[in-house]
Amino acid sequence: MKLIIGSDKSGFPLKESIKSYLVENNIAFTEVGTLDPVLPTPFFELAPIAAKAIQKGKADMAILVCGTGMGVAQVANCYKGVRAAAVESVYTAKMCRAVNDSNVLCMGGWVIAPEMGIEMTKVFLQTGFTEGLEEWRQEFLQKAKTKFDALEDEIYTANGI
Repeated sequence: MKLIIGSDKSGFPLKESIKSYLVENNIAFTEVGTLDPVLPTPFFELAPIAAKAIQKGKADMAILVCGTGMGVAQVANCYKGVRAAAVESVYTAKMCRAVNDSNVLCMGGWVIAPEMGIEMTKVFLQTGFTEGLEEWRQEFLQKAKTKFDALEDEIYTANGI
């Protein structure tokens, strides 16, 4: 798995906690965005870096942190193939993977405590698409993902992207 993590100034402390967890558990990652809160990278510049890396196959997943998680999610979702979810609980971090096959976990540094952010990161990285769901729901979601991908292709093709 190729992982990117990054934050703006508002998400920097939470990102640092998650980064420590990843290092302690030998989970390789590339860090982007704000590396020093004195020289911050705004969320609208951070999210495209991660989104483009996913598009180009340089990353499989990303964890992005801004003040609320919503800014990075909105910007990242502008990129084809990126499924960013702004989440605020361990349950939604798990379900964004199992149900929505999200590849970008977005969290808010103003709303998520470090311990919660680490737990959300763990479950996000450990959960696969449709994992733990009933067989009928797995089949339904696989078909839904195919339709979602076709819709995304249609949208991007219609707009010349």
